[in-house]
Amino acid sequence: MWKYIRQYLFFAVIAGLFMVGEVLMDLIQPGIMSRIVDDGVLGVSNGGAPNLHLVWMLGLEMIGLVLFGGLCGSLNNAFVHISSQNIGNEIRKDCFRRIMAFSFPQLDRFGTGSLVTRVTNDITQVQAFVSLFVRGMIRTSLLTFGSMYCMFRLNLCFGLIVLCAFPFLVGVILFCLWKANPLFSRLQAQLDFLNGMMQEDVSGIRIIKACVREAYEKLRFGKANGELIKTQLQILVIFAFMNPLVNGLMYMAVTVILLAGGLEAGKGAATPGTVMAAITYATQLLNGILMLVMLFQNISRGAASWKRVREILESVPELVDGSLDGTADLQGEIEFRNVSFSYPGSGQNVLSHINLTIHKGETVAVMGATGCGKTSLVNLIPRFYDAAAGTVLVDGIDVKEYRQEALREKIAIAMQKSELFCMTVGENIAWGLPGAEDRSLEYAASIAQADRFIASMEQGYGTAVAERGMSLSGGQKQRISIARAVVKPAEIYIFDDSTSALDLKTEAEFYRALKRSRPDSTKIIIAQRIASVRTADRIVVLENGGIAACGTHEELLISCQAYQEIYHSQIGEEARSA
Repeated sequence: MWKYIRQYLFFAVIAGLFMVGEVLMDLIQPGIMSRIVDDGVLGVSNGGAPNLHLVWMLGLEMIGLVLFGGLCGSLNNAFVHISSQNIGNEIRKDCFRRIMAFSFPQLDRFGTGSLVTRVTNDITQVQAFVSLFVRGMIRTSLLTFGSMYCMFRLNLCFGLIVLCAFPFLVGVILFCLWKANPLFSRLQAQLDFLNGMMQEDVSGIRIIKACVREAYEKLRFGKANGELIKTQLQILVIFAFMNPLVNGLMYMAVTVILLAGGLEAGKGAATPGTVMAAITYATQLLNGILMLVMLFQNISRGAASWKRVREILESVPELVDGSLDGTADLQGEIEFRNVSFSYPGSGQNVLSHINLTIHKGETVAVMGATGCGKTSLVNLIPRFYDAAAGTVLVDGIDVKEYRQEALREKIAIAMQKSELFCMTVGENIAWGLPGAEDRSLEYAASIAQADRFIASMEQGYGTAVAERGMSLSGGQKQRISIARAVVKPAEIYIFDDSTSALDLKTEAEFYRALKRSRPDSTKIIIAQRIASVRTADRIVVLENGGIAACGTHEELLISCQAYQEIYHSQIGEEARSA
């Protein structure tokens, strides 16, 4: 954490100095009060004659010290917040940058709910930890040990009484913290699970309602929330018992001080003002220890949260960047050389020994049964995953040698699931090419066959899209996603089953417009429908993780049994007779 603290160390040091000033003012006041009582009111040093002038002078001095202490406390708060908020801001930005660099398997391992909790709740706990450490540690340490020192100066007997109570107080605190510490990590893990469930249920609210599963999800959420509350209560119960124990021990010490003070005053070894000052110091000591209890509680939780945040910050991106920015002449040629691939942890190949070359400007379709590896194959091109064996080349260069950003600049993708952001239609399309002019957006929308329905909207391209595109139909979302891909003048276009919600006429018009507008770009189409791929230059049929056949529509109808089966199941007897 020092990496972040040192950037704002100046503010933390200034805050600490102001806190020292505030505590010193608190420690000076009981001594002044003792003089007011003994010398001003009782006149102990003046033959029993009160000294009102001294009372006024010392009273005004106390008021001045209180005001100065209050100013120091206010400035301490200001500088503490400046340092802690900025430290939290830097940590949060670094976490987000690191998450953006994660590979898909890393994102899956952490989980969305856990990442959200770590970047929000955990970092907030770390901020509180820094704030309390700077403010609380200085205050409690000075107040506790300063009060003890002042008591020893007042009267050795009073100091020894408090010193005898101190080991018992520390023992109670350490025992409670030992019991509570493991619960903080469990609490944050349960919060991860609850956030993940909440995100999942909100995203899938339509299917929950369609299947009438609201009651089940309420019970599931209630059970998870109950476990979270149970853990929170365990922590609260531990500290609920600790506070009375600490209070009880300290008040016992105050009682003993009063008894000893009475005896000392009777013998003339102590004055009433000294006893009053001792009680004030004992109260300050009690407050310091109670603050220490709260401080250790927050430090324990902050340390548990920092451990979770550090897991993100110390995670090394699995996909290591290359050094190349790309080639000077744009090609768009893709080659798979004996490529095999398996998802991390699965131990089973999704693709085995794939050899395929896709030439510049060629349109290649990929077909096959569900789960045969179509999406996995194209995910290797922009390097969403790395091949387990073999080599994937773009423009004759291994994709691992490119900088990931440079590689993906060559590629435009319309994915299987249409991901739209909560912004306007135009902004969603411009996401594919930041800074694109309006006419570029309109041209891309016309290629994607989206221009007509966008024009019919009340605000056109300025129409706001609801979260996750809920205000649009499936076909509309797909066409906006396609427009977002084609607005970018890329060498390679990948359409991963991105036209499944379009009718055949709209889909055919889109592919014709794409061919006219991007004749030199390489186009890869993943589809389930024969009608979507029959005009492609070549069709690759995947089966059991390997290439079963590759050729034109007509060639595959003659030579590939798997393609024939797909064709006959979709086209039927009517198409065959025609």
